[in-house]
Amino acid sequence: MTTVLTLLETALELGLVSALTVLALFLSYSMLNVCDLSTDGCFTLGATVGAAVAIAGHPYLSIAAAMLAGIASGFVTAFLQTKMGINSLLAGIIVNTGLYSVNIAVMGGSSILNMNKVDTVFSKVRELTQETPLKGHYKLIIALSAVIIVAILLGFFLKTRVGLAIRATGNNPDMVRSSSINPVITTIIGLCIANSFTALSGCLLAQMQKSVNIDTGTGMVTVALASLLIGNVFLGKKKMPLRIVGMVFGAFVFRLVYTIALRFDMPAFMLKLVSSLVVIAAISIPYLKEQMPLFKRRFIHSRKGDERDA
Repeated sequence: MTTVLTLLETALELGLVSALTVLALFLSYSMLNVCDLSTDGCFTLGATVGAAVAIAGHPYLSIAAAMLAGIASGFVTAFLQTKMGINSLLAGIIVNTGLYSVNIAVMGGSSILNMNKVDTVFSKVRELTQETPLKGHYKLIIALSAVIIVAILLGFFLKTRVGLAIRATGNNPDMVRSSSINPVITTIIGLCIANSFTALSGCLLAQMQKSVNIDTGTGMVTVALASLLIGNVFLGKKKMPLRIVGMVFGAFVFRLVYTIALRFDMPAFMLKLVSSLVVIAAISIPYLKEQMPLFKRRFIHSRKGDERDA
């Protein structure tokens, strides 16, 4: 029983941290209708900037620094799309490629930063909860607090005039232009906010694991997309607050699958295949559900044809 609870807690911790990236993709992809492929690089940027500032002796400031770095990354991506006439997919790839060099520079030319003897947000909260019933759950406390704050702020933001303009830009940019709303501004704001969430996610993961390497963010866009699609399967057609909860739930489910796979000694190199299969399942299951009545009718029709021939 203890092993199962530990397994669930580990999946919940990692799921909550990655849920911040899922919420970022929810804003950029689902709301703004922009496929931002700079996610991997931005995630690593948040991790490296957060680690560098924490190593300099400012664990709390590292969170703000990481989010500011994410905003800068989102601004560059949006600027390439809106002002330089570059396709959104290509703009994301360009920024992601450039961020590799930026991340190496932030880490001082190294590909790894170690924070074993560095004060982090997690070590600070661990000290605060040392003599309380929450002792040992400090990782869960921080991850859950971050997700709750971001989810609430995102929910309120999407109900503001700017938030509604971002949603309208994703649905019908031509209508937005005719309404005297500048889609360039809404795209820039949306991507800046989304990338700040992604960078925050990277920062928290780096401090949770007490290390960061240049490949920390590799595959995060796949993980986030899979989690987003899983969330859409469960709560994708509900009202906005439930849709946001669905994104968090999707991140937990995906991480639970990952954790179970590792628990059964699956080789680490197979996890990318697991991610691909989860994405395929999340995309195809809703489609197959819609097609099921057609399949049934075809099956019944073919059986009736066979009976007549007999």
